[in-house]
Amino acid sequence: MMRCLAAIATLCTLAALAVGCASPPSRFYTLSGTVTPAATSSNLSVAVGPVSIPAEVDRPEIVVSTGPNQVQLDEFNRWASPLENSIARVVAENLVAMLGTPRVTLFPQTSGADADYRVAIEVQSFRSAPGEAAVLDAVWTVRRAKDGRTETRRTKVREAVQEDGYDALAAAHSRALARLSRDIADAVRALDRSRQ
Repeated sequence: MMRCLAAIATLCTLAALAVGCASPPSRFYTLSGTVTPAATSSNLSVAVGPVSIPAEVDRPEIVVSTGPNQVQLDEFNRWASPLENSIARVVAENLVAMLGTPRVTLFPQTSGADADYRVAIEVQSFRSAPGEAAVLDAVWTVRRAKDGRTETRRTKVREAVQEDGYDALAAAHSRALARLSRDIADAVRALDRSRQ
C-alpha cells in the first residue's frame, strides 16, 4: 500500500512539473497590403522579385532590436511565412492597387519575361522594436523590359509603433512597405511616361 501511494505521489509530482514547464504557444504574424485602389486603371504588367533580406532577419522568429548592436530572437512570436516572400507579396498587392492593374506577378514564381517592368528589392535593414518603431531601408531597381532602362533608388522609412504588441509592430512594417510600394509605383509611372 505504501509503495502504491509513493508511486501515485511521484506521478502527480511529475505531471505537475510537466505542466509547469510547458512553454507558451507560439503566435504567428503576417504583413499586409495597406493601400486603397487607384482611381484609374492601366494595362501595365510588373514582375516583383527577387527580394533579398539581411541574414539576421532571415528566420521565422521575429528579431527584436534591443540596442544599437544587439538583437533578441523572440521564440514565441514568429512570421507566418518567410519574410522575403511576405515582402514580395505585399509589394505586389500594393502595386496592383496603386497602378490599377491586375497584371502584377511574383518572380520567380512566374518567369517575368512577359512583364513590362521588373522590380528587384534589396532590403538592407528591417528593424523591429516593439513599442518604438519599425524601420525599413531598401535599395530597389525598376527595369523596363523593352529597352533595359532602369531606375534605382533607396527608400528609408521609420514607422512609429504606439503599442507594445506584435500586432502593432506588424502593422507598422506593413505601412513601411506601403511607402516603399508608393516609391516603386512612382518610378514605374515615370518610366512608362518616358516611353511614350
